[in-house]
Amino acid sequence: MGRLVRWSYCLVGAVLLALAAMAASRPAARLDGFNVIAAPDHPFGSASADTALAQAKRLGASAVAIIPFLWQSSPTSPTIVRGSDMPDETLRAAIRQARSAGLAVIVKPHVWVPQSWAGAVAPMSENDWSTWFAGYRDAMERIARIATEEHADALAIGTELEKTTRRPEWQDIVTAARAAFSGTLTYFAHNTEEAERIPFWGHLDAVGVTLYPALGADGDRAGRLTKMRVVADAIDVLATATGKPVLVGEIGLRSAVGAAAKPWESVEERDSAPDPSLQADVLRDWITVLDRPAIRGVLIWRWFTDPKAGGPTDTDFTVQGKPAEDVLRCAWRKQCSLR
Repeated sequence: MGRLVRWSYCLVGAVLLALAAMAASRPAARLDGFNVIAAPDHPFGSASADTALAQAKRLGASAVAIIPFLWQSSPTSPTIVRGSDMPDETLRAAIRQARSAGLAVIVKPHVWVPQSWAGAVAPMSENDWSTWFAGYRDAMERIARIATEEHADALAIGTELEKTTRRPEWQDIVTAARAAFSGTLTYFAHNTEEAERIPFWGHLDAVGVTLYPALGADGDRAGRLTKMRVVADAIDVLATATGKPVLVGEIGLRSAVGAAAKPWESVEERDSAPDPSLQADVLRDWITVLDRPAIRGVLIWRWFTDPKAGGPTDTDFTVQGKPAEDVLRCAWRKQCSLR
């Protein structure tokens, strides 16, 4: 009897080890979906936001990025604070609502700088750098705790802060975030050029990158594809060098004439006639080119909590109510060919 019991324990142990090995060998679930922005009169937690998230899920999205903003008055200001757009309870509501819709959640803080952008942030003195990082760490620790408590799947410790990321203080940010958050940690670099200079990838779980390279004339598809492949090849090299999977935190462009030349350009920067077909074509090309083993997810910029946002005459980034929806349905639901 003793031998039989020992043999049974050995058999159970072997089975458990085999199951663990099988689980470890399975590829991680992809995180494809949208950066979701709360529209006026459609806050997270509302019925209309429920509808908008359900629409994203029906397209085949598996994940969304929720974006709490931090704010500073100028690129050189040492004072950085949480923005008023997403206080703690709103962030909690956003994560809960997305999870209830069956979507994985990446919490992806952005820094808002009036008339500028996060990539310009650069305090002027060592004291100012210390003050800025102390404020940033305080905000990130609070966001990280909420992300853990609400069971978010991933947390970005920053987005496109390219003038800051060579600073040694980032190791403290990583350590603080790791202590507060139990899921996947990443950072979203601005294009592959910043990503190649990041010194702390080894302390994170995934390489993150946003992609807004200039793509040339709207009608030059061959040139556009060449530029995209150069970017994708650089991502492959980065994945090999770091040994990390890659999350593309943003691709996108306006549904507007001339948008391919400057995919980052906003409605406020340039007025233009609508061109929803251009947006659809560029996203189709991006998704095709980024279909590589190293890339574990692609998030589109952007999707609003207003289920009636967008439409064929809209010239903003949202893909809602535009031909780009069909492109994404095709890619994510695997019901047709993108090529």
